[in-house]
Amino acid sequence: MEPVSIEPHNPQPDSPQPESPRPDSPSDANLFSPPSTHRVPAEHAPPSASVEPAGQDQPSAVVRPDGDVGAAVAGSAAGLPGSPAPAEVPEPTLDAAGAPVLAPMPTDSWGRVVPPPAERRPRRSMSPLVLVPMLLLALVAGAAGGVLADRLTDEQRPTDAALPLYAGEPADLGQLTGVAAIAAKVLPSVVSIEVRGTAGEGTGSGFVLRENGYILTNNHVVAASVGDEAEIVVVFADGSEEPAELVGRTSEYDLAVIKVDRTGLTALVLGDSDKVVVGEPVVAVGAPLGLQGTVTTGIVSALNRPVSTGSTAAAVFINAIQTDAAINPGNSGGPLVNAAGQVIGINSAIAQPPGSALAAGSIGLGFAITSNQARRTAEQLIETGEATYPVIGVLLDGRYTGEGVQVTTEPQDGQEPVTPDGPADRAGIQPGDIIVAIDGRPVTQADELIVAIRAKAPGDAVTLTVRTAGDEREVRVVLDEFTSE
Repeated sequence: MEPVSIEPHNPQPDSPQPESPRPDSPSDANLFSPPSTHRVPAEHAPPSASVEPAGQDQPSAVVRPDGDVGAAVAGSAAGLPGSPAPAEVPEPTLDAAGAPVLAPMPTDSWGRVVPPPAERRPRRSMSPLVLVPMLLLALVAGAAGGVLADRLTDEQRPTDAALPLYAGEPADLGQLTGVAAIAAKVLPSVVSIEVRGTAGEGTGSGFVLRENGYILTNNHVVAASVGDEAEIVVVFADGSEEPAELVGRTSEYDLAVIKVDRTGLTALVLGDSDKVVVGEPVVAVGAPLGLQGTVTTGIVSALNRPVSTGSTAAAVFINAIQTDAAINPGNSGGPLVNAAGQVIGINSAIAQPPGSALAAGSIGLGFAITSNQARRTAEQLIETGEATYPVIGVLLDGRYTGEGVQVTTEPQDGQEPVTPDGPADRAGIQPGDIIVAIDGRPVTQADELIVAIRAKAPGDAVTLTVRTAGDEREVRVVLDEFTSE
């Protein structure tokens, strides 16, 4: 590799360079080496020059016109026998600008400059006479700092550093508002119902209907106990249990009343479901999946929603309140209450996606039997053990498509399309007629007409809009009574 010329730092060609520091001062030599010189490694350094005695008439340096200093040692060391002759110092080589050309630093195979080895200074050991007092001083200072820090912290923090405890009385339930107030009012009256039989166990919900032990629930919650010698157990909000007996049930309305041998219970108030409006806030309470005392909230999503459950032979038709409050398996029979804590419905069914064999859980479409229907049916079950429902005495054709619903034209299973001397026959309705509305509310499916009639009581009168051969007329029909099985 060719030698590299290193330009001196901030050269001044017209002024003399300062003299080099004396070699007998190592610290000064290290700190103030002139920029035009480089320290070379020991293996490249020239032999040490002899020190001239004082009084010798020898020039120590030659000052050149460009300001550089060239050392020139004259004479010999004749006065010092045995000493070698001083080496002759060659004159520096100048470049075109008059600056000295320095000898290149040694490099490695990659062309990188190899730095000179660091000067090693002998380690100094600290005397024990100095070390021991320093350690003692550090310990005293640390102890004093800790005492001072504790005093400062005590002044800033409270006297009692423990977490505060509430020392007052528990919150008054009367001060609760919103859903919390509703839950506090309703939960003590909601129960979990367990049916334990040889075929297995099932759970559902219910609520206290009367203070002397009557409880209202769904028929499908306790139906498994019929004829199977199953045991019905009621679990109250406080965890206590009581066996219950079946008072009465009806599959047409999917309602049942059971009774426990206990008095002094707090009964829930049945509200007027006819005054419920869409968008009204509601709370569902029950034991979904066996989780007793669960509270969910939502609104009334729709009214008069026709819901049909069960098989064709034992179909249940509900003129239901639809809600988006979460209702899951196990909620059946529990109350749906309004903002006043009044029961406006009995949670009974949930929608399931098309094609699903079983409903996995709430999808935001729950349905409740109206409280007015529940009141009327529960009273009948308590008094007689049976319930009645209204009929108009016609068979409807489920294959019909178009506006309204059509009365069948042919008998089915030995039953005439229009029951002889029944309410529809007396009102002049004939086979093949189309019923397009009931009390002014249009109907487009058979279930809509059935649940609208089931929402009435036997003996009530309804107005049907009937179309016969293209002619429409309104007829008044007094509903007949049929006893549920």
